[in-house]
Amino acid sequence: MAFDVSPPRDCPLCPRLAGFRADNRARFPEFANAPVESFGDPQARLLIVGLAPGLKGANRTGRPFTGDYAGDLLYATLGELGLARGTYERRPDDGLALEGCAIVNAVRCVPPGNKPTPAEITQCRAFLRQTLDCLPQLRTLVALGRIAHESVLRALGARVAAHPFAHGADHTLGQGAPKLFDSYHCSRYNTNTGVLTPKMFREVLRAARDSAFAED
Repeated sequence: MAFDVSPPRDCPLCPRLAGFRADNRARFPEFANAPVESFGDPQARLLIVGLAPGLKGANRTGRPFTGDYAGDLLYATLGELGLARGTYERRPDDGLALEGCAIVNAVRCVPPGNKPTPAEITQCRAFLRQTLDCLPQLRTLVALGRIAHESVLRALGARVAAHPFAHGADHTLGQGAPKLFDSYHCSRYNTNTGVLTPKMFREVLRAARDSAFAED
């Protein structure tokens, strides 16, 4: 379930991404090939922010982190922590539901080489800001990687220099602002190279979950 105002299917704001989207519609007409909406519980206390859709993952399926290895690790971990209900099957109609949790990408359209430009990250930040505004119960954020981390800080009006990215770090951003936790991205590259292990990832998400659901 999307809970924010997503870019239109033919969003023109980033010409390079729009051109890449058009190319992919010709190459892969069966793919979603559109800006990927947020997914999860509209009453989420915990929001996970990724980088951008993968070409043959979320860009194919239309749901964040669905259809690639990063989603395998993310959704399995959310299930272990009681934040997901149902069985993840790499497809958007698998019936999986998130509970108290939601997922969104800092950049909604798939970028060439999985690398959005600074201008594209900035352009899409308005949609991230809308996501934050659409979650009235939000208490905690998890940023997957440095780009997501910095985009969250800027969306919240926080100083990037005052909150450096580090795996396992947590940041208090001021009164009324959600707390921010950092994790390396759960990509196949990071796990294959040992930069991130499932245990490391689980520990960050567990700490974030506990923060989000701590009693006032």
